[in-house]
Amino acid sequence: MRIRATTRLLAVVGDPVGHSLSPAMHNAAIAALGLDAAFLALRASPATFPDLARSLVAAGGALNVTVPHKRAAAALLDRAGELVRRTGACNAVWPGVAGVTGENTDVPAIAAEAARLMDGQAPGRVLVLGTGGSARAVVVALADAWPGVEIAVASRDAARAADFVGWATNEGIECGVRGAGEAATADLVVNATPLGLAPADPPPLDAAALARLEPAAVLDLVYARGGTRLASLARAAGIRAADGRGVLVAQGAASFELFFDVPAPREVMHAAVEDALRA
Repeated sequence: MRIRATTRLLAVVGDPVGHSLSPAMHNAAIAALGLDAAFLALRASPATFPDLARSLVAAGGALNVTVPHKRAAAALLDRAGELVRRTGACNAVWPGVAGVTGENTDVPAIAAEAARLMDGQAPGRVLVLGTGGSARAVVVALADAWPGVEIAVASRDAARAADFVGWATNEGIECGVRGAGEAATADLVVNATPLGLAPADPPPLDAAALARLEPAAVLDLVYARGGTRLASLARAAGIRAADGRGVLVAQGAASFELFFDVPAPREVMHAAVEDALRA
């Protein structure tokens, strides 16, 4: 793609970010619609993220935000969407009439993918792995989709887990902490940790843990070429499972429409992601 002086620059910002397929997905959509824009992947530390985000928006650009900056992005906004206010996390930032504007497009994307996996059944119990911005989006999405669902969060950091439960309680969502040795089952398991981004990562749950949980479905928000190890383990055990590609496309299409104020070419974006994961 040729970048001219007037080209609008957009980016996905995170750390790590080299794995992200957002540039391939968004640039395919930009090309399909003939827009004068380019979408990049930019790595930023927690210290450099705020200045990078503000500079990009000040130049007329926009950004998707990934690990570990979603909560920091929410703090930068002059105008926060309803889902940002509820989750305290933001994954889409753009220049609005009231200044730096943001929304959480992860929430509806996660709700849609979880509903697809559950195949019309309402889960009684859900186990969410992780306590970051993505986990907040998961909890809000599931609590809205299935009022009364029993949600538990698992974390390697007890203090973060307690803080997470406190946030959920303040939002009117019942959420508990699942200890490492607990044997409670779950109808749906969602991995909202970064485990699986690196090829050497262990799966966030092994086969024995999945057998104890007996879930009907597993949603891994991580995506990888050939699928993630967690999704593969689940399918091998006869459990419905998906990695994060469906959520990626859904949240990306919603972000694209906020950034450009035109309908997103969702089939083009989906094809670009599938092509990249086959490469």
